[in-house]
Amino acid sequence: MLRTLSRIALLALFTAAGAQAAVSVGQPAPDFSGVDTRGQTHSLSDFAGKTVVLEWTNHDCPYVVKHYSAGNMQRQQKAATEEGVIWLSVISSAPGKQGHVEPAEADRLTQSRNASPTAVILDPSGEIGRAYGARTTPHMYVIDGEGVLRYMGGIDDRPTTRKDDIAGATQYVEVALAELAAGQPVSTPVSRPYGCSVKY
Repeated sequence: MLRTLSRIALLALFTAAGAQAAVSVGQPAPDFSGVDTRGQTHSLSDFAGKTVVLEWTNHDCPYVVKHYSAGNMQRQQKAATEEGVIWLSVISSAPGKQGHVEPAEADRLTQSRNASPTAVILDPSGEIGRAYGARTTPHMYVIDGEGVLRYMGGIDDRPTTRKDDIAGATQYVEVALAELAAGQPVSTPVSRPYGCSVKY
């Protein structure tokens, strides 16, 4: 009986570990297919040859509010997309959970905040989020034109909700994009993500 229970516990442990796929910098990023707020389907493979940023977001999370209310996220979105980067904001909040929105509300939020992502992907099943192991909002990923993951982690190195901390922070995503554009390796390929838990 004890041996059977041990096997069940071990199986549960492996199942839980597999629920969030492991992704590694320097390895191909998981392909995905997601529908945006306009009903258009996007796959990572659609953007071959382009740098892609994935931004997990939840408008009710105070850490997300920090970067949007200060204009930091919008500034980086605008600068990146003007350079040809594809910036996808991903909402993985499940129905009934904090941050879940319908397409019209997501578009209203984008407009009211003057946000500039290429598209907002709705992932209510959490399939894309789990494929990337997205844990927090925000949680950021940078993928190069060959589909290789080059950065994952926080947007910066100041894990607070204080807007005043943005000015002195190292903006990891911005730095990674600049280094990739210059043909250089990303100096900080992994950092600790911070924010609210993704509400799967």
